[in-house]
Amino acid sequence: MKKIFAIAASICIALLSSCTLTEKSYTEVSTDNYVTNAGEAETVLQGCYRNLCEEGTYSYHLSLLFTISSDIAQCEGSGNTSFRTIPTNSHTASMTEIGTTWRALYNAIYNANNFIETVESRKASWSEGDEELADIYVAEARTLRALYYFELVRWYGNVVLMKSTADSRKSASEFVQAAPEDVYAFIEADLLAAIEVLPWAIDDSVRPNTAFRISKGSALGLLTKVYCTWAGYPVHDESKWADAAAAGYRIVSSGKHQLNANYEKVWYNTCNGIWDPYESLIEVSFYSPTGLNNEDCVGRIGKWNGVTATAVDGVRGRNAANWKVVYPFTAEWESHNDPRFALSIADYRYGYSNSNKTIVTDNYIKFFDCIGSATPTEDQLNKQRQLFTPAKWDTEKYVTSGNYLINNDKSNVNWYILRYSDVLLLYAEAENEANGPTASALEAFNLVRRRAFGDSAHDVAASVSQDEFREIIRKERAYELCFEGHRKQDLIRWGIYYKTIRQTSQAVVDWFSAGNYSVANYTIEGRHELMPIPQRDLDLMIQCHQNPGWGK
Repeated sequence: MKKIFAIAASICIALLSSCTLTEKSYTEVSTDNYVTNAGEAETVLQGCYRNLCEEGTYSYHLSLLFTISSDIAQCEGSGNTSFRTIPTNSHTASMTEIGTTWRALYNAIYNANNFIETVESRKASWSEGDEELADIYVAEARTLRALYYFELVRWYGNVVLMKSTADSRKSASEFVQAAPEDVYAFIEADLLAAIEVLPWAIDDSVRPNTAFRISKGSALGLLTKVYCTWAGYPVHDESKWADAAAAGYRIVSSGKHQLNANYEKVWYNTCNGIWDPYESLIEVSFYSPTGLNNEDCVGRIGKWNGVTATAVDGVRGRNAANWKVVYPFTAEWESHNDPRFALSIADYRYGYSNSNKTIVTDNYIKFFDCIGSATPTEDQLNKQRQLFTPAKWDTEKYVTSGNYLINNDKSNVNWYILRYSDVLLLYAEAENEANGPTASALEAFNLVRRRAFGDSAHDVAASVSQDEFREIIRKERAYELCFEGHRKQDLIRWGIYYKTIRQTSQAVVDWFSAGNYSVANYTIEGRHELMPIPQRDLDLMIQCHQNPGWGK
């Protein structure tokens, strides 16, 4: 099935050389002869969605490359060169990837601004039905703009706020950075406006195509996440906990979203492009028949962060599986007998055993079986434990032939930006911070636990204290959302990123003296909570300053 996120608008892809913060536009309208009705507007809106698929956004950087290093995952290998540089926090402000994501997000913001301005200026002359659709399309674009700004501010901190296309066209020497709280306020305004216009996903009878589209739940869920981040590091506006609780309660109490009863089905769905309007709130939908065209909307999901697989000609491409699970996390979680564990962490690979190099296409090989000894030593076992990978995007297990892409680097596997379980845990966290462990906070949290274990025996008791519940929620987010791109930003907003890196480093040493945890060698407190402003852009933006710890 053709996926809407994968369709790039074909309207005049323009190079915007006058602006240092944008490179190309998927929505630039070159004449007054287009966007004359809602159908044409929807085509151009697809360009705003198309920005989700860029290498610098969720195809690679914001899903996998930037998010990996935490207490639960690290990059493959012990060095810090090539693709390992950013995952080990060894990067500089001049690295290409840092600038690529910065410019990709500003390009996406420009596209959203251009779409909003164009439709708002023309919709009054359209039919009543088209004007209703136009309002929804603008709300979608405002939610996307909010998402792009949210990524900018939480990764780069001190960013330039461009509220219009005219702002983008200014000379770079005129750009000034906005205070993070002002960026958050702009995001908040966009989402609050969108929430009042957008329909719930399951009730939408207005838009001709609803799969993988922004809905009221998307905007409410994102707003909840924005408030929780705003309340934490570096802004520390704790009044936002109450706002987060209110936004979270609105979606939780609506009855319009629910957890998929089968946790494994969540991963089968996203690996095959199956839209679930109940659990999936914001999901990047990748699709390409070949994966060879540079304009195709494909990602690295399941290839870079999936289960290791060797290439088999005509059958599959290789999975590099550069995400490795930090073993102390594996050991701690395994002791809980949590059914999610086996669905989330792979102690196996696809391909060949080290002993006989036999290709295996219909089964997997346990890492321990690759040792080639009937009585392996503990050191031998530990070396294999360092090879465990995420299992949620197991391409050989989940992806059906209709969605399979034989490629060594790219896949058609989707990426969840926001799931309903994330919102339930955010709501429980915000309610606990604002009001303590109330009954509604506990109920939201326990819904996640009950789905995981299949019963209520693992519910958190009403007698839990606020401090105890805070720590329980933080651990639960690691279990439920592991490897989905949330953990590093969670640790940062909680103000414990550096502390956690140090603690994890010690836990690795205590477990295995030859264990590898390279990120600890390069992470600096007060520096690596933010990415640097790209040096190329900073040199042009003479009124702007570098982030703390990164030099001038």
